[in-house]
Amino acid sequence: MFGITSWDFIPEAWPLLLVTVTIAGLVRGFAGFGTAMIYMPVASSVFDPFVALTTMVILDLFGPVPAVPRAIRDGDPKDVARLGVGYVLTMPIGLAILGVIAPEVFRYGISTVALVLLVILIGGFRYRGVLHKWLIYVTGMLAGFFGGTSGLAGPPVILLYMASSKPVSVVRANNMLFLLLSDLLLLGVMGATGRLSIEAIVIGAGLTLPYMTGILIGTRLFDPSREAVYRRVAYTIIAISAVSGLPLWD
Repeated sequence: MFGITSWDFIPEAWPLLLVTVTIAGLVRGFAGFGTAMIYMPVASSVFDPFVALTTMVILDLFGPVPAVPRAIRDGDPKDVARLGVGYVLTMPIGLAILGVIAPEVFRYGISTVALVLLVILIGGFRYRGVLHKWLIYVTGMLAGFFGGTSGLAGPPVILLYMASSKPVSVVRANNMLFLLLSDLLLLGVMGATGRLSIEAIVIGAGLTLPYMTGILIGTRLFDPSREAVYRRVAYTIIAISAVSGLPLWD
């Protein structure tokens, strides 16, 4: 849409981004995930891929902080650590691929991953078996690849936990903790490989306050006993964000 790469940031894009990050925060606080699925389709129409990815990582590092204590209590930090190990093994490969693909391919990739996830979840896929350690490590590796290529580290992990028989409070907490960990790891690798820019960091920081406000509101709205509502909200948001991010609308 705007094709911004650095300080040629168009003021008209600010209202769109502010509304987007506030909605993303609401969903993240309520569902434990959804930031990249909502923000990245919009951001990828405004920025080039690495600027979009950097702004998301920056705002997503600080925004969820108020919700972390509850997530640690409700979730399984050991499983999250295993996901992180798998993630860091493949994420650099994803980043290398991102550096050589066209922006349009980047945007189609984001929306396609989100839509495939949605179809699988709505189709009623459920995993009734035990979440073995090897399965968690492999899921983390898939997340690392998707995170590096599109900023969408969440789908493999979201699919694993939402398809499992674990309580919705654990699903929400593990998703939230993993996404925070993946952002930390992604930021470190991007910094080490020289892919961070001051402009993108400043823009991401400027979006943090409305994002954090949305998370606080979303966290208050979350009720573990209303799993059906939780799933419907999550599915609706994934669908809208994925379709709206397609280059077809430019």
